[in-house]
Amino acid sequence: MEVFLIKLLQFMLSISLLVLLHEGGHFFFSKLFGVRVEKFYLFFDPWFHIFEFKPKNSDTTYGMGWLPLGGYCKIAGMIDESFDTEQMSKPAEPWEFRSKPAWQRLLIMIGGVTVNFFLALFIYSMLMFHWGEDYIPTEKMSYGMMYNSDAKALGFQDHDILLGTELKTFVHFDDGSSITDAYRTLSKSKEAYVLRKGKKVTVKLPEEGMNLLTMIKQNPHFVVPYIPNEVDSVVAGTPADKIGMKKGDKILALGGKKVSSFNEISDVLGRLEDAMTDAKTPKDSLKIRTTTVVFAHAGSAVADTAKIVLTPELKLGYQPLAYSKLYPSKHISYGFLESFPAGAKYGMNVLKGYISDMQYVFSAEGVKSLGGFGAMGNMFPAEWDWYIFWKMTAFLSIILAFMNILPIPALDGGHVLFLLYEMITRRKPSENFMVYAEYVGIAILLLLLIVANLNDVLRWIGVL
Repeated sequence: MEVFLIKLLQFMLSISLLVLLHEGGHFFFSKLFGVRVEKFYLFFDPWFHIFEFKPKNSDTTYGMGWLPLGGYCKIAGMIDESFDTEQMSKPAEPWEFRSKPAWQRLLIMIGGVTVNFFLALFIYSMLMFHWGEDYIPTEKMSYGMMYNSDAKALGFQDHDILLGTELKTFVHFDDGSSITDAYRTLSKSKEAYVLRKGKKVTVKLPEEGMNLLTMIKQNPHFVVPYIPNEVDSVVAGTPADKIGMKKGDKILALGGKKVSSFNEISDVLGRLEDAMTDAKTPKDSLKIRTTTVVFAHAGSAVADTAKIVLTPELKLGYQPLAYSKLYPSKHISYGFLESFPAGAKYGMNVLKGYISDMQYVFSAEGVKSLGGFGAMGNMFPAEWDWYIFWKMTAFLSIILAFMNILPIPALDGGHVLFLLYEMITRRKPSENFMVYAEYVGIAILLLLLIVANLNDVLRWIGVL
């Protein structure tokens, strides 16, 4: 429960900040051009609100709703999700959105996306300034990588150090974002370069490319950093602690299968997780969780075999060696002014990768990969970490900016599309058309919301 609350608090703080600043972008340009903002709300308020107030001599009511699915800035004289057709049936007032020139309305509509985009770049820049960059150069990862059967069929071998492809050199391969970026590059490349026993070797990749989602979702994965089978620490009270496992021990076999790395241990646990989906009773579950482990204490040539009952989450209760204990890391510090180009470059790479991955959304596997609020919440760590919090907030800000600029009615991008049409043709779409377009857009968004959050539920119960 504590882990859930910590993740929830981080997610709620992050999304609240992003929603407020996004709507603040619309608010700023509205006020700049003399457009009246009737309501400015964090979260939605169907039927009732948590609180609201209206400052003296102000046209705007500020408040907080109870439904944390976003927020809104109700701009006078605009067809939006409020469907205030009564106001639209009256003669246009000079302080209404519809009375303003198209270019002003365009700036009002892109205000939120603009704020989110530059906010992300600013956060990345400040991360560079305050923490700098720490990474392990790929060529220093002397244990190399582990490859699955598909990768080995192409010519990769376990312990090959993956240096890059003809498209890109892999500077580092030691965290989730760098590994995902490497997968993305491999999927589009024709050949890969590895360091094998001190020699650079070229591995030919399929001419037609590879499917990124398949590479990521395979178990075992196409390629992951090799992690030795040595125990770094044991959590008190866990199955590993109960059988006497200690720091420095080596796990030699699990469930009757020999293992020589943490990667292989993860593969065995992954298969047990698959088997758990077929468990119909607590007895079935207990049977799957009951297994054997063979391990040797540090400096001992004698192996111990013990019967073990894994936790309900299929954990042994130990931590493997961290990358920082295996390899020398490199640190780059940035001055205040230096941090801005570094942060902008990092943010643009994140955005390019996200746009590139959008092609998979329209496939069957892509739909299954959609995640809702649960998936976003799980992006945050189980312990409060300000570095990761701000990094995830910047990433969500990039996503919010990109998703909102998509040309879907009810999103900012839909309004931008109609405004561009008006500016090019000198003709406004009719109000009836705009109302129906808004209905269609909201229906699309609700469908996506249902599918994404249903996927979260299906993953939680082990169906996906």
